[in-house]
Amino acid sequence: MENIHKIPEDIIKKASDGNIEAFEEIYKSASNFIYNIALRITNNREDAEEVTHDVFIKIYKNLKNFGYRSSFTTWIYRIAVNTALTACRKRSRELKRTTLYTDAIKIRYIEEIVEEKKTKERNETLLSSILDILNPDQRACIVLRDIHELSYKEIAKTLNININTVRSRLKRARKSY
Repeated sequence: MENIHKIPEDIIKKASDGNIEAFEEIYKSASNFIYNIALRITNNREDAEEVTHDVFIKIYKNLKNFGYRSSFTTWIYRIAVNTALTACRKRSRELKRTTLYTDAIKIRYIEEIVEEKKTKERNETLLSSILDILNPDQRACIVLRDIHELSYKEIAKTLNININTVRSRLKRARKSY
């Protein structure tokens, strides 16, 4: 069978009584119809496939309650549309949650950057204050040793002074603050 509009009433009755072969005929006749409705409403192939599966589960579970108050096609159409709309609403809620989560992460990241910048500025201010109380020779030794992490030997070479002078300037500078 290929057309949902031509599903015989006896097939519907057999399927509602639990006949799997009859239900397969309904599936073969209606699956493309349902998938196309779901695809148009959800605008997403994966969601449309999921909706199609959900619709057939609902049809299978509720077929015994189909009372011929409307056409079988209308009944299936209503199930397909409602299931697709529910899927869209669910997807929308998930996207909102994802967006809120992503926004929260961005805000947290920005807050961390701002806090890091403030900490860096405070440290720079503190360092500047400490360096201001030192004489230029001591300041040069502290900067080269504690900030640029040069060895005593490298500092002596850089400043063209004796290594013992480096040691004494660093010692006096550290006692000052």
